[in-house]
Amino acid sequence: MAVTIKDVARAAGVSASTVTRALTLPELVHPDTRERVRRTAVSLGYHPNRAARGLSTGRTGNIGLLVPDLGNPFFPSVVKGVQARAHEADYAVFLADTDEDPAAEAGLVRRLSKQVDGIVLCSPRMPDEELRTLVADTPVVLVNRRIARVPSVTPEFPDAMRQAVSHLTALGHRRIAYVAGPRSSWANRERLRSLKAAAAEIELVEIGNVRPQFEGGVAAADQVLASGATAVIGYNDLVALGLLNRFTARGVAVPGDISLLGFDDIPLAAMVHPSLTTVALPKEQSGRAGVDLLLQLFAEPDRSTAARRELPTQLMVRDSTGPAPA
Repeated sequence: MAVTIKDVARAAGVSASTVTRALTLPELVHPDTRERVRRTAVSLGYHPNRAARGLSTGRTGNIGLLVPDLGNPFFPSVVKGVQARAHEADYAVFLADTDEDPAAEAGLVRRLSKQVDGIVLCSPRMPDEELRTLVADTPVVLVNRRIARVPSVTPEFPDAMRQAVSHLTALGHRRIAYVAGPRSSWANRERLRSLKAAAAEIELVEIGNVRPQFEGGVAAADQVLASGATAVIGYNDLVALGLLNRFTARGVAVPGDISLLGFDDIPLAAMVHPSLTTVALPKEQSGRAGVDLLLQLFAEPDRSTAARRELPTQLMVRDSTGPAPA
């Protein structure tokens, strides 16, 4: 007969609920107990049965993940982190792409909620009020978005912008442009707020809003050049690469005539010429942390609703930034 949780619990000298926590929420169990349960499960050949667990707990063993655009290289890294952590906890992941459409998000959440135990919402575009309505009925964790009383994982945007502005001002830049992303993006608003705080002593030119894609950067490039800025920060790396493409087409040297800085550190950022200076965001770590918070929400729904994690960022200095032109 198949080994059950009760068999593992009896052999390890703990309760069945402790076995469940040790195998799915290990951070909630004392390390010695957790290791004893793990060794016992391995020695007995125990394999969790998702269907049986669903019957006993009322759970599906599935997690939903919504992202705004799988074509953006930022989001597959988040997906990778979510899937890796979910696999460790014996959960399957249902993935949906909202195509940057706030109206589609709510419908997808409602449909997914019937098939999953909880949802990781990555960079959702819908308004706060709509989000609050959804999380009242479904366990939700936000990644790259924050609202009150909903667990969330976000980068440390204020420090990210301090790094970016400090780098550019140290190179002599005193007039910096920012090409803004979608108006509905919390990350865009947070980046702009942090940039204004970091750039209080220099001249800041706001341009946009543009779609967070290569074409958005191409469309904004002429305005950037007309602004007289000696450096420009793109909403993300795709926008920055679009700017670079248009600058090159116009014969504008990067970084000789204008310095260029992106956000995200997607793989392509290091492959172009000149290689892109950018702020690396914790993509895969954000996905893993989002699942961690969701698992905590399953175990302790009352205590976990206000949980927040801020993850560090890192400036990656490459060839697209240089001294301000005389």
